[in-house]
Amino acid sequence: MASKRILFLVGDFVEDYEIMVPYQMCLMVGHHCDVACPGKKSGDFIATAVHDFEGHQTYSEKPGHRFRLNVDFESVDAGSYDALVLPGGRAPEYLRMDGRVLSIVRQISAAGKPIAAICHGPQILAAAGVLRDRACSCYPAVSFEVLHSGGEYIAPGEGFDTAHVDANLVTAPAWPAHPAWMAAFLKLLGTKIEA
Repeated sequence: MASKRILFLVGDFVEDYEIMVPYQMCLMVGHHCDVACPGKKSGDFIATAVHDFEGHQTYSEKPGHRFRLNVDFESVDAGSYDALVLPGGRAPEYLRMDGRVLSIVRQISAAGKPIAAICHGPQILAAAGVLRDRACSCYPAVSFEVLHSGGEYIAPGEGFDTAHVDANLVTAPAWPAHPAWMAAFLKLLGTKIEA
């Protein structure tokens, strides 16, 4: 299997599990992973947040790990990547206002390269205008943006553990879907895992 170059776009208060777990899974199977954040450089840290479902009307939030970036955002060349990952958490709500983030997403989408977005990550896809006539799963609170950007909202199952594939787009509602979401993403990448 040839190693793929994967770009992760993140920001402060990205969901801890949704950056840590996919990043480590992609490294584990031999892919090269770059993690970038607007306004930050390689070696800088982002703060992460742990979101959980504890019976409240919405998820709770607790401090997560600090995550070290490994590439300067300004040096990101979208054309040099084979795929893109957009984790959720609170970061997408402000990353979607960054013109360069949207440009990177549009370029990777237009090239038909795999894009994996989870939870609030589809907020960035909606803002980039790449969801028109596409089916997309996400955290239910993001469904409004999916629908109003011309996409079809795929509601999560009861366990929030399913992923949805629409051509090059793999989306999921929240971190309980990691196994299904990452399995579908790795399949799009052509990753073969041997037992």
